[in-house]
Amino acid sequence: MTASSVVATTATPVSVAVLGTGMMGLPMARCLCDAGHRVHVWNRTRAKAEPLAAAGATVHKYAADAVRQADITISLLENGLVVAQVLFEQGCVEALRPGSLYIEMASIQPSEARDHAARLSERHVAHLDAPVSGGTVGAEAGTLAIMVGGKPADFQRALVVFAALGRATHVGPHGAGQLAKLANQMIVGITIGAVAEALLFAAKGGADMAKVRDAISGGFADSRILQVHGKRMVERDFIARGRMAVQLKDLRNALATAQDIGFDAPVSTLLESLYAQSVEHGLGALDQSGLFVELASRNAMQ
Repeated sequence: MTASSVVATTATPVSVAVLGTGMMGLPMARCLCDAGHRVHVWNRTRAKAEPLAAAGATVHKYAADAVRQADITISLLENGLVVAQVLFEQGCVEALRPGSLYIEMASIQPSEARDHAARLSERHVAHLDAPVSGGTVGAEAGTLAIMVGGKPADFQRALVVFAALGRATHVGPHGAGQLAKLANQMIVGITIGAVAEALLFAAKGGADMAKVRDAISGGFADSRILQVHGKRMVERDFIARGRMAVQLKDLRNALATAQDIGFDAPVSTLLESLYAQSVEHGLGALDQSGLFVELASRNAMQ
């Protein structure tokens, strides 16, 4: 545990609004409730937020009502466009208290994060972009990796809620958290492709896929992806923890950002095309490891 985490866990509970209670938002809001914070939640489909009432959260019909008394507001909405709509077109920005802190924890483009930070600053609302990695398993356990962009003083303010959600690292100014998340997703997407292709290659040649995975575990090819997603591939378990369509969105955001900053990303470009074709073939709702299904089909393998 870091020194900053120790300080955060002993701090006074605060009023927190959570906008978006989907696959990640629901368990994260529950962790905040369990940590003793006063939690207000809103989701476009209210039924998805209702289970949090039993955990002590107050469920609101309108997003603006959820944020009105919040010291800290956390956004876990689908993409940058939805964030902008909820924040600037549904009364949220007017309802946020001057001096409060708004944290974007979903994955959006760095340029969008910087734009939101500037617009919120005009209303004296602080901003952090703090996307996460660790999936629903990390969200449920409160062990997420949190990549934070923004002012150091605002990062210190946010530790009181980050402590309930996982391990937070300040990586730079506004937009830097989203850059770190995109780098994370580039590594995840590329490595899933490498693991899927390698396991299928071994199986096509007559090896036992499960035993190949066991054999290379612990060597230089080992990784979290091999252990978690490789296991799903071996077991043909493609129930979504992080959907293929979301991975495609993140890779496209990474490539758009790469173009903005003049960076050539040929490996991510290739994987973006593979995920895009997978989604076109009806695999978008599968887990990210479902890229295995696309590559298996290309090789006439079940």
